[in-house]
Amino acid sequence: MKINRFEDASQFYDQVKDYLLNHEALHNVQLALCNNLIQNPERFDEKPYLATVEVDGDVIAVAMKTPGRKLLLSKIEDFGSIEVIAQDIHLTQELLSGVNAPVTEAKAFVEAWHSLTGQSYHLKMALRAFQLEQVQPIPKTTGELRLATQSDRQFLIPWYEAFALEALGNVESEAERKVERLLERGIAYIWEDKIPVSMACHVRVMPNGAAVSLVYTPPEHRRKGYASACVAALSQTLLNQGHRYCFLFTDLANPTSNRVYQAIGYQPVGDLSEYSFTENTS
Repeated sequence: MKINRFEDASQFYDQVKDYLLNHEALHNVQLALCNNLIQNPERFDEKPYLATVEVDGDVIAVAMKTPGRKLLLSKIEDFGSIEVIAQDIHLTQELLSGVNAPVTEAKAFVEAWHSLTGQSYHLKMALRAFQLEQVQPIPKTTGELRLATQSDRQFLIPWYEAFALEALGNVESEAERKVERLLERGIAYIWEDKIPVSMACHVRVMPNGAAVSLVYTPPEHRRKGYASACVAALSQTLLNQGHRYCFLFTDLANPTSNRVYQAIGYQPVGDLSEYSFTENTS
């Protein structure tokens, strides 16, 4: 069992692409991050941590971390590699803020990391990955999907802030800059029923699929089918553009969104856990 670190994102992607694509929905964040590291290296002030564990030249685990973000772990075939990854990161003398990985892999890593560093941990979010290949008919609601424009900034910024607080538990300090980037990239969509009532964004592109996220409907417009209509229409738009699948993640603590997405045609493909670490207590 051998760990390999990579300085070059393109070389890393060449090595891990096939492994990650075996479970594309579960690994869509890693695949999109690879693309971002290759296409937009200027967005990263420091070198990322990019590593594989291999046995006889075959990849059995993938680990990625960019500055200020949680460690991302792939599905792992041999859990002995988790200890190898934890020890390798520990050698960098870096304390981790957390980890995001499939459920069993995540738990094994936080236990290994706690043994090495004394950092305690808690489960921040239980996630489920969904994949859609065909949009299912849903009850019709009034309105239509459209691409968001600069004139929508006035409500997209507070919606983005509300989404971050409600869905992620984060107070978003850079909402204006992030909304501007969504608009510049042309990936924010609005469901409009005379007035804007819901949003969803096309956030990541993978070799075969596209991810949907940032789904938000203000409280005064809920229970009218707007979010379902918005996600269904955006998903169909992405399929029409040639993507084979659409992906999204849900918070398992929110049964409503899980039901909504499954009614549209999203099928669960795996669960993930996101853990946060506290300061070193040793």
